[in-house]
Amino acid sequence: MIRVLLVDDQPLIRSGFRALLDLEEDIEVVAEAADGGEGLELAREHLPDVALVDIQMPVVDGIETTRRIAADPALAGVHVVILTNYGFDEYVFNALRAGAAGFLVKDIVPEDFLYAVRVAARGDALLAPSITRKLINRYVTQPLPSHTGTGLEELTGREREAVVLVARGLSNDEIADRLVISPLTAKTHINRAMAKLHARDRAQLVVLAYESGLVAPRDS
Repeated sequence: MIRVLLVDDQPLIRSGFRALLDLEEDIEVVAEAADGGEGLELAREHLPDVALVDIQMPVVDGIETTRRIAADPALAGVHVVILTNYGFDEYVFNALRAGAAGFLVKDIVPEDFLYAVRVAARGDALLAPSITRKLINRYVTQPLPSHTGTGLEELTGREREAVVLVARGLSNDEIADRLVISPLTAKTHINRAMAKLHARDRAQLVVLAYESGLVAPRDS
């Protein structure tokens, strides 16, 4: 059973999402919150698999809520998905940097919404290659110089290659084709790289790859 926490200051939005999720046999809404502070408390109480968090809320906004969840070892299994009205923008990028697994626009069709919840629950990032490329082009423009202590020095050659290709927006299948390996092996390289770099998911791996200097925007 996938356990979901809804965090949004608009009761109508919460009730709409809840009504949709309640129809699914494998999904359970365990709690609702009207702001990020309350959402954080409920996350600690219920330990959901997925927290759907509105990016703009009073008291504690979605970015700060994401940051606090990501920083709490007790909430390591909680995957934050940001809800937004406006699509990909700087606020969403900041939420990804804070630890969100991805984002959803609130007018998403029900089938895609349910699919996204299940993807997030598996621990996969909600970043299609096209979104990754958009992130690169618009927001990752000043990578920090590479330095020790990031975990990059612990990566094998294959893991570094896989991270570079993730940062360039390639899917697992595309990475497998490029490196002439199986998709399962590609996923294994990526998962090991995330563990060594302490990245919660693919979204943070992309940000880290650029900010560490492993990949430069001009290389994408």
